[in-house]
Amino acid sequence: MDQGDLADRGKTARDQDAWICFEDEAGQSLRPPKARTWSRRGSTPVITVTGKGSGRVSLAGLICLKPSQRTRLIYRMRLHRGRRGEPKGFREADYARLLDAAHQQLGGPIVLVWDNLNTHRDALMRRLIDSRPWLTVFYLPSYAPELNPTEGVWSHLKRSLGNLTATTLDQLAALTRTRLKRMQYRPGLLDAFVTHTGLIVNQELG
Repeated sequence: MDQGDLADRGKTARDQDAWICFEDEAGQSLRPPKARTWSRRGSTPVITVTGKGSGRVSLAGLICLKPSQRTRLIYRMRLHRGRRGEPKGFREADYARLLDAAHQQLGGPIVLVWDNLNTHRDALMRRLIDSRPWLTVFYLPSYAPELNPTEGVWSHLKRSLGNLTATTLDQLAALTRTRLKRMQYRPGLLDAFVTHTGLIVNQELG
């Protein structure tokens, strides 16, 4: 199922009165991102971080758009504690649960736009997509993260975590949830991430 097939079948956001949802993933370890801050001249601030463990917070998120509706941010989080046999990223079933939750929360069909990650295009994901009649999928061009507004969410999140020190994975998860929740209540900020891509998003997707 590719973008051409979907266009030929007339499955656009306008046809379905659907939400357009841009999906992307990100992750953060206990080592905080580098960031700038204020300090006395000649005195470089130093943040001590733990070197223990290999934990990681993995995130999958959707920026969701629809005319006359406020822009939404919907996300899911997974904690990876470095245990033997533990999945290190989101799998097909995880994406399906995220999309099902978005469908229930948004209350309408979804036109999903995401990248060409193998997990997004494999046979199992195609079956999961085909089993959801309310879901239509478009793929972004290869190597074009600048076209995905959800990249702006992760960039903003990492800047906000830059000067914070989480000593446990649970603390990092709590900080991440707090900052994402703040963004959920700032639709103007989410709209700015869309504007930054240079895309003109209307009812017909392009």
